Amino acid sequence: MWMDTFLRNLKAGLIGSGIQASLTPAMHMREGASQGFGYEYQLIDLNELQVSVDQLPKLLSESEARGLAGVNITHPCKQAVIPFLDELLDDARSLGAVNTVVFKQGKRIGHNTDWWGFAQSFKRGLPGADLRSAVQLGAGGAGVATAYAILSLGLQKLMVVDREIERAEQLAEKMTALFPQAQVVACAQVEEAMEDTCGLIHATPTGMENYPGLPLPAHLLQPAHWVAEIVYFPLETELLKEASRIGCRVLNGGGMAVFQAVGAFRLFTGREPDEQRMLDHFKTLTS
Repeated sequence: MWMDTFLRNLKAGLIGSGIQASLTPAMHMREGASQGFGYEYQLIDLNELQVSVDQLPKLLSESEARGLAGVNITHPCKQAVIPFLDELLDDARSLGAVNTVVFKQGKRIGHNTDWWGFAQSFKRGLPGADLRSAVQLGAGGAGVATAYAILSLGLQKLMVVDREIERAEQLAEKMTALFPQAQVVACAQVEEAMEDTCGLIHATPTGMENYPGLPLPAHLLQPAHWVAEIVYFPLETELLKEASRIGCRVLNGGGMAVFQAVGAFRLFTGREPDEQRMLDHFKTLTS
């Protein structure tokens, strides 16, 4: 009876900047409807509200006061939200980033479903990929999650490239501590890194509609490379178009977007989502 009442009044939200085009609300609400309960999912857009990250404590408090079960967290709040939480799950603590906050029994509990989302997508979309080595472009919040995911899957060597070499070095140091069996290094030059790699993980905004273009020179891609993308708007970025053209195995960013939502849905609702149904719904949204 308590669970029925909870689900009838279920509300959740997403806090971030420039999130009006996000497909997360539609994925959550459609899966709720498919399971027979109403589900209100709200966008809490810093840009629309004309506020900065400094207002996070207020936004969290207001979300709790409105009875939300929790909130997803996206750019630029994934690290900034941590000081305002009561607990962190081990993965969120290891990553130093939170994308899901659950409000439970008066506490704010931080989780990270981004890394799991990328790992699930990678296993499904690139089965048997050569994990001897990979280059990752980007060492920000998304890059932390993808690095953690690919190393969890058994990658032997990860070379991290970022415009800010200090950020790449910090990520390499963090991942080396978490995965001592692997080699994780920061690289200043993408050309040098791409000379000795089996695959490429792209974890920067390049390729999004507001950041068009390729994140690296096209000639650095070889047909033997696998290429994994995190951008899903558009679903086929310039990087994936070029990689597909020359014969690379490719993975778009849609799977990560869906599976992080699968994990968050499970946390917010206490119900087991239908993964394939959510994947199919995402395909209809992006077709």
